[in-house]
Amino acid sequence: MLSIYHLKPRFQRVLRPFVTRLHQRGVTANQVTVTAAVVSLLIGLLVAWFASQAWLFALIPVWMFLRMALNAVDGMLAREFGQQSRLGAYLNELCDVIADSALYLPFALLVGVSPLLVVLVVVLALISEYAGVLGLMVGAERRYDGPMGKSDRAFVFGVLGAGVASGLLSSVWINGLLALVLALLIYTIVNRVRQGLAHPSTSINPTE
Repeated sequence: MLSIYHLKPRFQRVLRPFVTRLHQRGVTANQVTVTAAVVSLLIGLLVAWFASQAWLFALIPVWMFLRMALNAVDGMLAREFGQQSRLGAYLNELCDVIADSALYLPFALLVGVSPLLVVLVVVLALISEYAGVLGLMVGAERRYDGPMGKSDRAFVFGVLGAGVASGLLSSVWINGLLALVLALLIYTIVNRVRQGLAHPSTSINPTE
């Protein structure tokens, strides 16, 4: 399934020299993960608090791009420099969904935009990531299938933020795009479950 996630290897190649320098300076994957989440929360709070100032929504596409880079950086630090850990796995998953929620929810405060649509997108985004993690529980791998994975959502909300800041997107268009994201998230959840079930199972954790 087509997804921006498939561009990740190229992105990583560009970032590799920077990642090497970070490692040489003692920066850890977990530090990068937590920093990205904290900055996301601060930006989300700032934009929400001053939601009437449309230009502030320009912070979202800028930070979405930087955050995607940081997400690639923490993964490379973990894998390529022996920093993988159980704590890192928890931080990676939890910080991502917290950061996403913080950056999406301010759109619910825009005049004319349906808060219900925004909240539903946030909820289904959480469920889609949970569906991806559940692949590990059925003996498969962590699923990142699209068409509306984390990178795809970052792109869409970056476009929405730029559209709001520039005044080029009306609330009607924003609601329409949110409805499309909602539909694609539903398909993504189904796709991740289906792909997880199709993967040869090695072991299944018992349920309580």
